[in-house]
This record gives sequence, structure tokens and C-alpha cells, in this order.
Amino acid sequence: MLLNYWRAGLHDVPDEVWEHPRLEVLLLPDNALTRLPERIGSLAHVHTLDLGHNRLTSVPDTLGDLVGLTRFLYLHDNALTDLPDTLGKLSRLAYLNVGENPLSRLPASLGSMAGLVELRAQHATLARLPESIGGLSALRELWLRGNRLTALPDSVRHLRELREIELRENAFADVPAALRGLPLLRRLDLRSNRLRALPDWIAEMPALEKLDLRWNDVRVPPGVADALMARGCAVLY
Repeated sequence: MLLNYWRAGLHDVPDEVWEHPRLEVLLLPDNALTRLPERIGSLAHVHTLDLGHNRLTSVPDTLGDLVGLTRFLYLHDNALTDLPDTLGKLSRLAYLNVGENPLSRLPASLGSMAGLVELRAQHATLARLPESIGGLSALRELWLRGNRLTALPDSVRHLRELREIELRENAFADVPAALRGLPLLRRLDLRSNRLRALPDWIAEMPALEKLDLRWNDVRVPPGVADALMARGCAVLY
């Protein structure tokens, strides 16, 4: 069953929601919600929850009780400054978007969300990622544009399924060494950082198809660029 309240002018979650214990999809985007009731955790059959584009300043710990949440959780474009550690209980969730929030951290429990295939945390205020991120063994896409990152945790080297990573508009002075050797990484976006040089090892990344270095004052060794382009990788700088 699906309930769709998109752009319904809501300030609270409608009472109708609690009348459907077997609800599977709950869409509440583009409203004026400022709070999410704790009883949200009682919706055991919900697999998709959209709370994007609201005015939430927090979400309750009971969000982690939604163990049936296997597909999508949208929390983007709210006013969240923190996320509950109970989020780590959502171990089967495939897609999480927490971008466009003033988040200064992601919970340490993030690494327990082993089912995540795509994680979006764009345009937040993140200065670091939790070391536990290496536990996201199924992760294919990581979107981190517009944060304050200067480094990635060493555990990123364990993201063996990662295909795309967007690090645009951060504060990297060096290409993160944790990316070295990722076997399936196809797209690496480092636009608008503080890069000055490119490491030789980047030419050894076996699956790289696009390396975007635009808007950096970066020196690209000719041999590295030639080696990448010779096997079909687009190098933009």
C-alpha cells in the first residue's frame, strides 16, 4: 500500500498514516514538517520513506526500528544537524540520501548499514567521515559534493564494489590514498578542490573511465595522463 502526501501543505504527519499498519510506501516530501513522531517506528512494513524537502530539525531514534526499510530513505533538504545512531539498524536499506542538511557528522553506526548501494550526503558540513564507512561492502555510489572534507578514512579501501565517488567542492590537497586499488571504481570526480599534484598510482586503477580534475591548480604528469587515456579513460583538467 502507498500513501502519497507530496506537496500537501502538511505541518504534521496525518493521523491516517497510523491506520494502515501494513503500509509499504510513505511519501511526505515538499511539506512543512518540523517533527517526526516516535511512533514512526511502528510502520514495520514500510520499505520506502520520503521525508525530503521539509523542515525537520531531528528524527527520532525509533527510525531505526523500521527494519523493513529495504529500498529508499530520503531525508535530504531538511534542517538536520545530527542523525541517530540507531540508523545503523537499517542493515537492509539500499539507498540513503541525507544531503542538503547542516550535518557536521555521520553516525559511527553507518558501517552497519551493509545493504547500502548508494549514499548521498551532498552539501552538508562534513569535515570527516566515520572510519566505519569501510563496512559498506555493497556500496556502489558515494556522493559527497560540497562538504569540508580534506581526507577519507583508510577504511574506504575496503569499498570493493564502489563504482562512482563524487568529491567535488571539498578541500582535498591530495588525491585520497584510500582510493588506490579499488578494483571497480569507474568515475572519480575531484573538481573544485585544492589539488596541486596527481599521484602516479592513479594510472594503475584498473576500471577508471573518467577522472575529473577541473578547477584545481593541478600538475598532471604526462605519463600518467597518457597511460589513462590510452586505455580509454577520459581525463579532464
